[in-house]
Amino acid sequence: MPLNIVLFEPEIPNNTGNIGRLSLATNSHLHLVKPFGFELSDKRVKRAGLDYWQHISLTIYESIDDFYAKNIGENFIYFSSHGSKTHWDIDFKDNMFLIFGKESSGLSKEITEINNSKLYKIPLYSDHIRSLNLSNAVGIVVYEGLRQLTK
Repeated sequence: MPLNIVLFEPEIPNNTGNIGRLSLATNSHLHLVKPFGFELSDKRVKRAGLDYWQHISLTIYESIDDFYAKNIGENFIYFSSHGSKTHWDIDFKDNMFLIFGKESSGLSKEITEINNSKLYKIPLYSDHIRSLNLSNAVGIVVYEGLRQLTK
């Protein structure tokens, strides 16, 4: 798998379904970290992922601590509107873990402070919004990563 998409505590089933579909389209592995704001069996997850959900490469974790314990030593990159560097500054590598926070509040302050040197944002060109939709943000980052990896 060229990239790993990680969602910490996703809240909106449609976003998770769309990101699942994206992970399949890009041959990426999807990591979902509980608690979720929905059930994975939710029809909105399935509808957004269409009939592809059963083909998605997926790992589910019981908590953020569980995720870190099972992925020690991996190459983590974090995304937040509070990052000082942009996603264009990342030197993407195969098997990199791209970590995104929940839709309502993003990554916790503790995570962003501890990982500040690995914290990136997608630039916004309007003062009228705070952030992009999660599934859009994941798509932007994953395709930039694939662009770099397939040069």
